[in-house]
Amino acid sequence: MIWALILVPALAGAVSFFLKSNRLGRGLLVGTAAAHFGLVMAVWNLPRPLTTASGWLAVDAASLLFLTICSGLFLSVALYSIFYLEPSRKVPVKDYLEGFQFDNRPDAIFIGCLLLFLAAMSTVTVAQHLGVLWVAVEATTLASAPLIYHHRHHRSLEAAWKYLLICSVGISLALIGNFFLAVSTASASGREMSLMMPVLLEHAAELSPEWLKAAFLLMLVGYGTKMGLAPMHSWLPDAHSEAPSPVSALLSGALLNCAFLAILRMQTLLEAAGLGQFGRDKLIFFGLLSMGWAAMMLISQTEYKRMLAYSSVEHMGVMAVGVGVGGIAGVGAIFHSVNHSLAKAALFLVAGNILALYRSKDARNTRGLLNVLPVSGALWLAGILAIVGSPPFGLFTSELMILKGAIASGRWWVVGGYLAALGLAFAAIAWVALRMVYGQPPTPPPQPRRAREPIFSIAMPVALVVCVLILGLWVPRPLWKIINEAAAMLGGWK
Repeated sequence: MIWALILVPALAGAVSFFLKSNRLGRGLLVGTAAAHFGLVMAVWNLPRPLTTASGWLAVDAASLLFLTICSGLFLSVALYSIFYLEPSRKVPVKDYLEGFQFDNRPDAIFIGCLLLFLAAMSTVTVAQHLGVLWVAVEATTLASAPLIYHHRHHRSLEAAWKYLLICSVGISLALIGNFFLAVSTASASGREMSLMMPVLLEHAAELSPEWLKAAFLLMLVGYGTKMGLAPMHSWLPDAHSEAPSPVSALLSGALLNCAFLAILRMQTLLEAAGLGQFGRDKLIFFGLLSMGWAAMMLISQTEYKRMLAYSSVEHMGVMAVGVGVGGIAGVGAIFHSVNHSLAKAALFLVAGNILALYRSKDARNTRGLLNVLPVSGALWLAGILAIVGSPPFGLFTSELMILKGAIASGRWWVVGGYLAALGLAFAAIAWVALRMVYGQPPTPPPQPRRAREPIFSIAMPVALVVCVLILGLWVPRPLWKIINEAAAMLGGWK
């Protein structure tokens, strides 16, 4: 079952590069996404941990949670791509406006890289050997870089190059962290251990504290670069802004969670070694820094896709703070990752609808959404209310859990910084987004009357927004159980 989760999208991706028919390629994309999601749902009914390859690959609570998010979002993106890749939506390569254009070439590379991206992210979630985890995280970079350059514009090329360069530097630091971790296994006991998580957790007390701390710092900075924690986040606004909207949805909703999971693995090891407070302090520092930095950058944003990208930086900081505080805040951080993925993916898909009609990423040129795109305008408003933490959406609940944990810990400076950053981000995002929804349409309008919105362009954002709303009112028992199991790995909450 675990091998199928990796090999099915990998083989389908390899096949798609050789397909001549774009329609057949889209069918393969949707079929593979549905098959992968079906496999993930089947794993929910199997006992955990589910292991294979001598334990190198396994599905535990954290794996299953992030794998489900990844697979569910990918299925949504695949269905949305039926609309996004329609030939009728394409224009000649030379015809673009405001730095935006559609690629008029065959979609084989786009579909193939998407499927390989899914295979790489699936490997990240199930990897139990930290070396395999590192390789898989690097594979996500290589598979997704061509997707960022899909529009073949100079800004897309710059974003893809920055993404490759900065994330490669970060992943190199994480590799050195793996080397330091290997040294920590031998320096205290005199014998080298495997870098498999079960072995490391069992012998955590034998690891050298100094080398283990150094390994954690390198991996926090390295994987934190891929997660989008400030100040290592500079690739993220460009990549999310210039990538096709379905790709932006996966980058923000699924890829960032993969890096977050890698950091959680190391924090779990620190907890087992009795050094949990060391890791939690660093996570709080980078978390608050990310929240504050993103909030300040949001004030001056006029491009709505770039605004969503900086919002992702902010929410990665929220999750880091939650894990750093621990206890109920740790549960809130895991729950927040679920809510953020759903809401942000929905917003990026809606942004694709807006961009397709207005042909501009500037919020000042995309006014009057409710008049021009009624459904997408309503979805944009609902998604914005969700992402800024308004009740009754799920992000309000998860952010409240983190706040409650911070207050219970007595760290009032964390409480103050957390609330200030949230309030500033709320005001900055709402100012831009609400004017897009209620403002006057541009003159001349993008079209004379209300646009007819294809079903595939709105069905998936509707489903994702509804899920975020439901999670704010009621959390299914199986989901709540697995969130608590994943949080229990961090210690301090059972």
